[in-house]
Amino acid sequence: MTASEAEVAPVLNDTHDLSFLSHSSSPAGSINVRAMAAKTKAKKTKAKAKAKAKAKTKTKLLSGGNPQIPKGEGDAPVQAYIAALSDWRKDVCKRLDKLIVRNVPKVKKAVKWNSPFYGIEGKGWFASFHVFTRYVKLTFFKGTSLSPVPGGGKHEEARWVDIHEGELDEAQLSKWVKQAAKIPGWSGGPEK
Repeated sequence: MTASEAEVAPVLNDTHDLSFLSHSSSPAGSINVRAMAAKTKAKKTKAKAKAKAKAKTKTKLLSGGNPQIPKGEGDAPVQAYIAALSDWRKDVCKRLDKLIVRNVPKVKKAVKWNSPFYGIEGKGWFASFHVFTRYVKLTFFKGTSLSPVPGGGKHEEARWVDIHEGELDEAQLSKWVKQAAKIPGWSGGPEK
């Protein structure tokens, strides 16, 4: 018995009637059923290994280096987003996440539209950030209600701050985060 036949022996034993697989016009006279089963097992093993490798592949980066992360609720998707980043933007996003958690201990987190979102349960989302090539954009959904009003944006309510390398003003951002968390936020859908 060959090594591949020995692997298949527990699956196929001599008590099965495999005569229907006989192929009398074949030069060998019959199909080697054990060899066929071994090939099938090898294909399945290879497919499992390929699926595992695919699961371990790097996260796809979209334009500007923003990672494509499946939407999800909680801290885990936010941490996956941050982990997929590189260079100075990863450091900025880690610091933003810690700053928000430090200032709003019961913050609710999620990833939506390839961006981390921060909110208060029952009050909506108050902030989100998104990575671009040259900066990280921190958006306050009710930014016009903050004091002083962040400089970016012309939306009716939202305002943002573009954070470039080396420009993270934690003192000012902490003040805005605390203010934003106290204001009823964005519901995540069309305004009613």
